[in-house]
Amino acid sequence: MSKQLTAQPPANPLILGNMGSACGIRGWLKVFSSTEDAESIFHYQPWFIQRAGQWQLVELEGWKRHNQDMIIKVKGIDDRDTAGLLTNCEIVVDSEQLPELESGDYYWKDLMGCQVVTTEGYELGKVIDMMETGSNDVLVVKANLKDAFGAQERLIPFLDEQVIKNVDLTTCTIKVDWDLGF
Repeated sequence: MSKQLTAQPPANPLILGNMGSACGIRGWLKVFSSTEDAESIFHYQPWFIQRAGQWQLVELEGWKRHNQDMIIKVKGIDDRDTAGLLTNCEIVVDSEQLPELESGDYYWKDLMGCQVVTTEGYELGKVIDMMETGSNDVLVVKANLKDAFGAQERLIPFLDEQVIKNVDLTTCTIKVDWDLGF
């Protein structure tokens, strides 16, 4: 079984995926990655899970592709029943483990909660989610309560320079060139 965490828990927890159901009888588990490249979840170690309000360190013996899925073997877990206890646990790392990005690139986690303002100064609302489409990412913006246009939520494409004019993470502001009617 994964051992109890003796070091510091993640100071800035970031969910990178979750564990799925047991696979086979030898303690393997399916794993679902939220990273852009699914296999890159294995580049971020150590992993932590939270069970009964306590952080636990998860050490991997290995991982492999199995049919269309990725499966993992956790150290100390050798049977299906014990593996099943980890089903639906979120895989957490410390966000400090993420590599530095080049200027103009942003992690989605950094855009959450940012205030979205038009180039004319109209506050559209706050980013509550991001969506990945085939062509570009999309900001999901929860509109301000007194929005004059009655919108509760706006979907704004994250098109750098075309729609997104400026991202200032120090003030948590995203300036956009966006028609209020959309």
